[in-house]
Amino acid sequence: MKLTTRELTVFAMLGALMYASKVIMEAAPNIHLLGMFITAFTVVYRKKALYPIYIFVLLNGIFGGFSAWWVPYLYIWTVLWGAVMLLPKNMPEKVRPLVYMTVCSLHGFLYGTLYAPAQAIMFGLDFKATLAWIASGFYFDCIHGVSNFFCGLLIMPIVSVLTRLEKSAVVRGRKTS
Repeated sequence: MKLTTRELTVFAMLGALMYASKVIMEAAPNIHLLGMFITAFTVVYRKKALYPIYIFVLLNGIFGGFSAWWVPYLYIWTVLWGAVMLLPKNMPEKVRPLVYMTVCSLHGFLYGTLYAPAQAIMFGLDFKATLAWIASGFYFDCIHGVSNFFCGLLIMPIVSVLTRLEKSAVVRGRKTS
């Protein structure tokens, strides 16, 4: 997965956009655009979507501290990326938005469960304590899942814009070659 200078720049900007959107929306607990961005970037850039995702993760560590809360970020966003990668590319146009919104929403509902293994390992929680930890955050996971569903309304517009920009960059690149 060799990157061009243009891709490196675009992915750095997209990762920074993800981080900025998270910071702006921190006042609303568990309501953010991250799932929407990850889903859209994965639809457009496929494997290369990992670059902006991990730039976002790195920025979180740099500005928020590389502490215990950050460790699950190393894998939790990749789960959503992987789920989107497993979806067929040639879904019917009418089904795509709902499928992407649903996958994005499920990631939000499962966020605490996905976060729990790192908590259990780092803090020595047994299975019962891990389940209690998941249950105590269920309310916030519900907020997260519902908000991810509605933020998912933006997935297809973002995909359309990014696809159009990528096509125009390819055309411009051929004209100058």
